[in-house]
Amino acid sequence: MSVVQGIFRLKGAVQHYTWGGFQFLPQLLNQQQDGRPWAEYWLGAHPNHPALVVLPNGPQALHQAIAAAPEAILGTAVAGHFGKMPYLLKVLDVRQMLSIQVHPDKASAAVGFEAENRLGIAVNAPNRNYKDDNHKPELMVALSDFWLLHGFKPETALKECLATIPEFDFLMGAFEQGGYEALYRLVMTMPQDEVNSLLAPIIDRILPLYQNGELPKSSEDFWAARAADTFCKNGQYDRGIFSIYLFNLLHLKRGEGVYQPAQMPHAYLEGQNVEIMANSDNVLRAGLTDKHIDVAELLKHVRFEATVPTVLGAHAQVQEELSFTVPAPEFALYQYRLEEGPAHFTASGAEIVLVTDGAVRLSGNGQELELQRGEAALVTAGTACSLTPLQPADVFRAATGKIQGAAKQ
Repeated sequence: MSVVQGIFRLKGAVQHYTWGGFQFLPQLLNQQQDGRPWAEYWLGAHPNHPALVVLPNGPQALHQAIAAAPEAILGTAVAGHFGKMPYLLKVLDVRQMLSIQVHPDKASAAVGFEAENRLGIAVNAPNRNYKDDNHKPELMVALSDFWLLHGFKPETALKECLATIPEFDFLMGAFEQGGYEALYRLVMTMPQDEVNSLLAPIIDRILPLYQNGELPKSSEDFWAARAADTFCKNGQYDRGIFSIYLFNLLHLKRGEGVYQPAQMPHAYLEGQNVEIMANSDNVLRAGLTDKHIDVAELLKHVRFEATVPTVLGAHAQVQEELSFTVPAPEFALYQYRLEEGPAHFTASGAEIVLVTDGAVRLSGNGQELELQRGEAALVTAGTACSLTPLQPADVFRAATGKIQGAAKQ
């Protein structure tokens, strides 16, 4: 039996983006807060920020360990199809709303990545759109009350919104004549002085209500006012505010999830979640951020269609294992709420076990690891495992999805 088969501790990488919180991730990971925002905890093999797997001969970057023994870690099927770990698992703490964003599909990501390479733009340059050549469909599961924007509103709801806000009345004609694309291109490409003149009276009305605590989070006005308070300075209004009114506003409860395919516009607003995606860091942004914005590039990749949100795991009673089923072949996510008996699984590829609450004993291949809250482990392909609660525990297991016959994004 190879020394890279079995179960091994996994230590992720923290990302200190400005929108992150200050308490949740340090407490989850049992680390000292250092004054910086803690936004994301990456558990995966992305070469920009790989996790460290603790092997018998010492810690090693996960992507390097996989490159040295791909079939032993990934299994023959996954290694042959993807050649690397196909997913990236994260924990997020969203204190301040994230950018209005879209992820490109796989073909577009490959073209964009090569084009920026030819231009000599460094992969870590702040003005880089394409950090790799992969697409980034993603699934999130809420660890707390979670608020997000998710695709364009259905036609009836969108027209009602445009009719309710006096300053948006003129947008009705664009929508009726050219649909979602004409409407969104109009607001995202109009001159900045027109953006200012349209948004200023709206913000003047709602900002005092927000500051006085009179707006509920279920209202788009709450998030528009928060965006203005956060991002809009010196009379310059961020056009990302339009998206708050045009997109679906979702409120997920703990344990509920939502899937976002490539080309769906979205933005996270507040809360903590577990997120799994194809192994990519490609993000095209259109506002509400201090990161690189490229509206023209984003508009090339937006799916201009109505979205009727599907909430996954809603009202589910998790006895042992809950599967969040999505069409992406790169990943699958399972959730366990363990109180007494063990749960059992056999890894079909390289899998990651993450404890978000409580403690468990992970057993497999004649090995045992005790995992406390915030701790994670790598399970190599073919390893039969059991998860035994040492105290009531919440556990997530990240895996590769169904490769054969899987829908392509």
